[in-house]
Amino acid sequence: MKDNLSIKQKFRDLNCCVLLPTYNNSKTLESVIKDVLQFTDDVCLVNDGSTDNTLEILSKFPQIKVLNYQPNQGKGWALRQGFLFAENHGYNYAISMDTDGQHYAEDLPILLHALEHNPNTIVIGARNMNQENVPVKSNFGRRFSNFWFRFETGIDAPDTQSGYRLYPLKQLNAIRFFTKKFEFEVEVIVRGAWSGLDVLSVPVKVYYPPANERVSHFRPLRDFSRISVLNT
Repeated sequence: MKDNLSIKQKFRDLNCCVLLPTYNNSKTLESVIKDVLQFTDDVCLVNDGSTDNTLEILSKFPQIKVLNYQPNQGKGWALRQGFLFAENHGYNYAISMDTDGQHYAEDLPILLHALEHNPNTIVIGARNMNQENVPVKSNFGRRFSNFWFRFETGIDAPDTQSGYRLYPLKQLNAIRFFTKKFEFEVEVIVRGAWSGLDVLSVPVKVYYPPANERVSHFRPLRDFSRISVLNT
């Protein structure tokens, strides 16, 4: 508990928040928020047009900052709006986490530690993809994205598809972005690198439930096509 209190203070000292973009993740949303609140009270959540009982769940957490809009626009748009929302609330950095339960809040200190030693850097939480239940499409998408990122920036990164990231807000909010869906997570690190930001990877854990329990809004054919058009 004492360690968690020092981590909460570190979030405040660094003007950093946790940014949670969410869309119809009501089965896991409450537990994700509870886990995050063990490490920080600085939480910004973007409700990207959810049509389930997300609003009912959010009413249980009046201490977090929430941006709601309709209709659903896509994860990239949610992140872009979240960057602006967080900066407008006085934050300089945001750690994005997915709300489907894949990411572990206990890894937040790893990204904070990287920030302390590497300011003005995009930090990517690189997942262990050599474990049980990792979808084939996730491994393919990671390799596909890694290739293009290295081709376009000259930077080797092991997991450019990970949504567990630390973002410097002021620098990214000054960049003009074009995409609104999953391909934004490629665009933001490429344009960030082109603008002079360093891109650093640190190891984090990841949980992939069995296929019959998995909820994903990623559509391989459509989203890989968008990523291909973006990279071209």
